[in-house]
Amino acid sequence: MSLPDPNDSATLPDLLRSHLAVVFVGINPSLYSVEQGHYFARRTNRFWPALSRSVLSLGAREGIGVDMLLPEHDQLLPEYGFGFTDVVKRASARASEVAPAEFTAGVRDLVAKLKTFAPRFACFHGVTGFRPLYQALSSSRAEPRLGLQDFVIGKTRLFLAPNPSGANAHFKLADQTRAYDELAGWVEKPSGSFP
Repeated sequence: MSLPDPNDSATLPDLLRSHLAVVFVGINPSLYSVEQGHYFARRTNRFWPALSRSVLSLGAREGIGVDMLLPEHDQLLPEYGFGFTDVVKRASARASEVAPAEFTAGVRDLVAKLKTFAPRFACFHGVTGFRPLYQALSSSRAEPRLGLQDFVIGKTRLFLAPNPSGANAHFKLADQTRAYDELAGWVEKPSGSFP
């Protein structure tokens, strides 16, 4: 089976630069987000409401002058230390449409991006996108767990948050916000103080 050509369809551009505190990593862009031109654009997605309630985004909200961050703010956030990318860049209606071979290729590309830009943290959204990377890089056979991970990519610490999709009924807005607050606690720590 051949992989779909990522150049055959539009995608969201990576919002990456050096010296970011956190890069948010999605599974792959939704067709709707690509159509809107912004990450996590669907209004039922919990990403923006949860991030806006979290202490993690306080500096960005103050700098932009808003109480609530919206998808339209994604391109401003690198100025405040936050970037965006995906494990797989091909857009689809559902993440379940992403083939295992696409995840394998996506992990390779993502690792290269993280080594190049070296953010302090990469925050993965959901086990579906994180599992292929975890299986490729971790010696553990256990299922990935939410929170700070035990291994790094270059200088980048890895953090797993719940999938913010409205379709993820296992987690609520408060759970998503708590995950970003936990990440904020790690971001505030000096680099040498990790387990």
